[in-house]
Amino acid sequence: MSTTGDTTSEIHAEPQAEATATTNRKQPFGRGFLDTISTGWANRPQSLPAQREQASFAARRREAVSAAFPGRRVVIPAGEQKQRSNDTDYAFRAHSAFSHLTGWGADSEPGSVLVFEPRAGGHDVTLYFRERADRTTAEFYSDASIGEFWIGPRPALAGVAADLGVATAHIDHFAAGEDDVLLGEDDDLTRFVSELRLTKDDYELAQLRLAIAVTADGFDDIVANLPRIIEHPRGERVVEGLFHQRARNEGNGVGYDTIAASGPHACYLHWTRNDGAVVAGDLILIDAGVEVDSLYTADITRTIPVSGRFTDIQRKIYETVREAADAAFAAARPGVTFRTVHETAMSVIAARVAEWGLLPVTAQEALDADAGGQHRRYMVHGTSHHLGIDVHDCAQARREMYYDGLLEPGMVFTIEPGLYFQIDDVTVPEEYRGIGVRIEDDILMTADGPVNLSAAIPRTADEVEDWVARLA
Repeated sequence: MSTTGDTTSEIHAEPQAEATATTNRKQPFGRGFLDTISTGWANRPQSLPAQREQASFAARRREAVSAAFPGRRVVIPAGEQKQRSNDTDYAFRAHSAFSHLTGWGADSEPGSVLVFEPRAGGHDVTLYFRERADRTTAEFYSDASIGEFWIGPRPALAGVAADLGVATAHIDHFAAGEDDVLLGEDDDLTRFVSELRLTKDDYELAQLRLAIAVTADGFDDIVANLPRIIEHPRGERVVEGLFHQRARNEGNGVGYDTIAASGPHACYLHWTRNDGAVVAGDLILIDAGVEVDSLYTADITRTIPVSGRFTDIQRKIYETVREAADAAFAAARPGVTFRTVHETAMSVIAARVAEWGLLPVTAQEALDADAGGQHRRYMVHGTSHHLGIDVHDCAQARREMYYDGLLEPGMVFTIEPGLYFQIDDVTVPEEYRGIGVRIEDDILMTADGPVNLSAAIPRTADEVEDWVARLA
């Protein structure tokens, strides 16, 4: 991010109360420090950055918001940093709608606000944020939250304006209004910006492909290190760490908490404790996605035999899950309802668990919407969700636009059926207990049908076994 706008090499700052007060951690600044801290700094370059690629896409999204709220003042906050403990914060991530409408991703500033000021024929849009506390202020050295001495160079107003293609102003000039249409408080706005992301533009699709490619490399890292993962007493934590390293090296981080669930832990749908051993003979379910700097994320799950080979019962369960995923993929077409994908996968799951004698009713009876559902004991979650700048994207969209909505070209969603037989579930034979399998892929709908964006990551049982043999 540009640091344009500061060519001053000297400050004349008086000691602030905070700077001179002695606390448990903050020590007073001596006069010698205060007299010399303002000198000896090189001037900064004045060149403006080129406009980033996503700026034109974000501008079109803002036009859609403007058209939807004529004559209204619309306010989209980025959000503030959140406390982790005492005086430490979690890493900041701007609200997804804010990033979607500005094009500002991992480098966005806490406390920023995007404002649509109504005017004849549309809106004037301004991005307000706190410009850096640079060497012209005492905050430069005394404020650990915004001072550049503490956190490094921060963006300047002119640099951001050129970078994002939007007018900027200091946050001190922003004032909330009583009639503001405010994200998070106004249901219509919250719904609209969520539904705006149901279909992805070319930039978003490119970012999702990038996130998936890096995620694939992260899965390769895990498979290649299976021997040392097995050796560690908390092998699940090693899996998590390997993937996180890839995510940080080539992206912004992980798009959500990695699930590294080995053995019976795979039956817990959101197992993120990741503190168990990875034992030969078990399966390990890995649900992970890289979030790239634009904040778009992949969401992929693979279930891998730790020893490199599926047992007969593991293979039977695994291939049933793949059969359900393939059926759901085949059912996904433009004009088909989103819920059809789930219903198709569940039909396969119901048929197979009934065939195995696990249901007290027939598969058809289990699929009855009102009286059935017995098969859901072994797959309680849904099969699909939209994917994008949020891992569960478009979550505030209306039901008739989401679950009951029609699939359209440009939509990106997951297909992720599973089967989970808890370790203590006495409704299933003992050899099934403790086995959990999920296969999750990221799907792009096109005019010609669905495209599996993550198909390069091994999926079939045979492919997975070959994968382990090749890399581990």
